[in-house]
Amino acid sequence: MADKEKFVAKIQESYKADAPHIYLGAGVLNKEIVAEAKVNLLLRMMNRHGLVAGATGTGKTRTLQVLAEQLSNAGVPVFMLDVKGDLSGLNAPGSNNLKLEERASALGFTYKPDGFPVEIYSLSGKKGAPMRATILEFGPVMLAKILDLNDTQTGTLSVLFKYADDHKLPLVDLSDLKKVLSYLSEGPGKEEIKESYGKISTATSGTILRKIAAIEQQGLGNIFGEPSFDIDDLFQKTDGRGVISLLNISDVQQQPALYSTFLMSLLAEIYQTMPEAGDLDKPKLVFFFDEAHLLFKDAPKAFLEQIEQVVRLIRSKGIGVFFCTQSPLDIPETVLAQLGNRIQHALRAFTPNDAENLRKTVKTYPRSDFYEIEEALISMGIGQALVTVLNEKGIPTEVAVTHLTPPLAMMGPLPQADFNSLTEHSEMMQKYGAGKDSVSAHEILTERMNRNAEEEALQKETPEPRGRQPKEKTMAEQILSSPVTKEIGRQVVRGLFGMLFGTTTKRRR
Repeated sequence: MADKEKFVAKIQESYKADAPHIYLGAGVLNKEIVAEAKVNLLLRMMNRHGLVAGATGTGKTRTLQVLAEQLSNAGVPVFMLDVKGDLSGLNAPGSNNLKLEERASALGFTYKPDGFPVEIYSLSGKKGAPMRATILEFGPVMLAKILDLNDTQTGTLSVLFKYADDHKLPLVDLSDLKKVLSYLSEGPGKEEIKESYGKISTATSGTILRKIAAIEQQGLGNIFGEPSFDIDDLFQKTDGRGVISLLNISDVQQQPALYSTFLMSLLAEIYQTMPEAGDLDKPKLVFFFDEAHLLFKDAPKAFLEQIEQVVRLIRSKGIGVFFCTQSPLDIPETVLAQLGNRIQHALRAFTPNDAENLRKTVKTYPRSDFYEIEEALISMGIGQALVTVLNEKGIPTEVAVTHLTPPLAMMGPLPQADFNSLTEHSEMMQKYGAGKDSVSAHEILTERMNRNAEEEALQKETPEPRGRQPKEKTMAEQILSSPVTKEIGRQVVRGLFGMLFGTTTKRRR
């Protein structure tokens, strides 16, 4: 009894929450759920980032759902990756059943199902409103990761961006990129580029073109284009509750480099465009990065350095980032060190490698007077997690095995009819559903090449007159000199990795 009283006092002191917070659940001691030992996470500490980890089937997805629901109720918008397409149920109330009622009763509250405002997006455009980015916004570093280019090919890609920037050639979609590449490697621009930027080899350009063709053949080229996604749409609220934006990738699961890099480009743009916010009572947005190990797998050093920089600095913009993966060891140490809030579900130790990873994970936790950390990590049940977060002073709380509170919304996908209704009547579908074909690098270079061909043909047929007449402006010159184009040019926003030159001027929230 003395141990229980000491445990309750320690947990209550450590997880005291006089300010707005998320209720995670109740502490567990000697396999007993102690309802009065409440485990809370302060909203103002959620921009110190976090980690949700654990083996398959231990309840990570439902923990993400609980966090998203309570953030929404607190008026905080949420962005989540929906890997299997089963989070759309957040829009509908859950169903009462005996297990949920027992869990709620053990935690000392009455279970009341509820639904939440949800927007569903898709990279393919088949599972929600299309999420696009222009080639320019994506930038050469992240584009190179998607195309799986080596250092030499990545350097060539950077030259293409530099040339397009210098010559005011808007890179919107893959056709623009291919046109610029062929123009500079095999077309009229190959001599022009040689002196200023260096020659582009046929082998390198051919490899890049084949990689682009592979993306297009898989039907994924349409993520590049216009209208590009406006990050302001992630900060929506409905009736005072934060909107939960879901990116459904169930139809592109086999392209992890694509969607993980796209998410990072989105996060980088948020970092680059949001103003400094200082310490807030609650974050402006919480970004959940599921299947986080895919972001770091085979990532080049420059890419990892950029991730580390974004995670380190975006906190001051009022943005929280939570990574979700199977093991903390999936996250590089430089990034893991910045994740102050940790919810660790059970780990398995079936193989020698699993056992070694378990020992390494144990070393990342502070010592506990109430648990053997290694034993706790392998013995927790589904819906339980080892928790330590940051208190109001930014100090890690007492480690607590926590019986987590259940989600209030449906745990699974919406019925197909409800899903179709939600996506078809969405304002975001109206805004982004139809693509836009604007004048960009492809059209400008095509017009330039046609004009040059006509001039060469004319010179062969007619001798040049002594006095030259003023030439009428070409289509490209009219476009580039128009006030509308100049204004667009001033407002072009590039993701962090695309910012080779200049600074962004996008409107700030």
